[in-house]
Amino acid sequence: MNEEVDALLERAKRLEAEIEKRVLGQSEVVRQLLITLIAGGHALVRGVPGLAKTLLVRALGEATHLSFKRVQFTPDLLPSDITGSEVLDENSADGKRAFRFLKGPVFVNLLLADEVNRTAPKTQAALLEAMAERQVSVGGLTYPLPAPFAVLATQNPIEQEGTYPLPEAQLDRFMFEIKIGYPTEADELAIIKRTTGTSLNDVEAILSGADIEHIQKLVRAVPVPDHVLRYALRLVRTTRVKEPMDGGGGARPKMVTDYVGWGAGPRASEYMVLAAKAKALLDGATHATPEHVRAVAKPVLRHRILTNFNAEADQVTTDAIIDAMLKDVPVEGASALEKKQMDAAMR
Repeated sequence: MNEEVDALLERAKRLEAEIEKRVLGQSEVVRQLLITLIAGGHALVRGVPGLAKTLLVRALGEATHLSFKRVQFTPDLLPSDITGSEVLDENSADGKRAFRFLKGPVFVNLLLADEVNRTAPKTQAALLEAMAERQVSVGGLTYPLPAPFAVLATQNPIEQEGTYPLPEAQLDRFMFEIKIGYPTEADELAIIKRTTGTSLNDVEAILSGADIEHIQKLVRAVPVPDHVLRYALRLVRTTRVKEPMDGGGGARPKMVTDYVGWGAGPRASEYMVLAAKAKALLDGATHATPEHVRAVAKPVLRHRILTNFNAEADQVTTDAIIDAMLKDVPVEGASALEKKQMDAAMR
């Protein structure tokens, strides 16, 4: 059984290599996207135009045996264009008419919501139930979505004309906000050579839907010591400037008190622990550690921290605030009992 699990995880790691056949110089971004998938979450991929956001998500679809659809979000897109709608259908045999539900593109394993901030809030909200409940309600009936299911949305951060910023409730549904930056000079040179040539590397499908569901169960089974849980929780609670600090945690970092207007909610704590478990599994670790929590803190928190006017005036980003938290928020040591429990769990 352990050999089967090891083989499955090895294929999951190969998945990264397959995606990187299409997307060069973004290994950390690819790893974060894979963590999102095996942790059962959704991801918002943010970056300026031309950084292969859409290509990245499309490559993930090609590298798995999952059904995949892309929806270009536009101002005239309707909720029914996402979820589907009821149509009046006539039976050719007896001539009777009845309503029939036509499934929309959301009935898929991987949904690419391209430029999700270009559509109206009503259509954005159509994704809420699908992302949270893995189901769609139309005409008083509920239709389950296929498993696994993930929404991978892209967003352009610099083009604001004709866009509708995602509300906080929608943003909170995304496990990760993945930021894509410019490639290095060497990587960009390799990209130019590849994209202007005559051949395109084929991507091999590595994992099936059943494989991914199995890995998602393995992620939830990864042990997490209590002191790691407390560290993840303290990072999240430190962002809540409207609430007093709990006893024993020290003062908030000055960057937080000066520049945060509103902090992250409980879903951030859940996603941070799940993501840390997923990273531990991919790293081959026997349990999640504070370093795994630190590695996923930025993509989990950056879209859940609302900065104030002072941050805008001083050009302070949420990433800079999280860096200050990771530097100043202590990791409380494991007790002897916790170490004993961890030893038992690892055996």
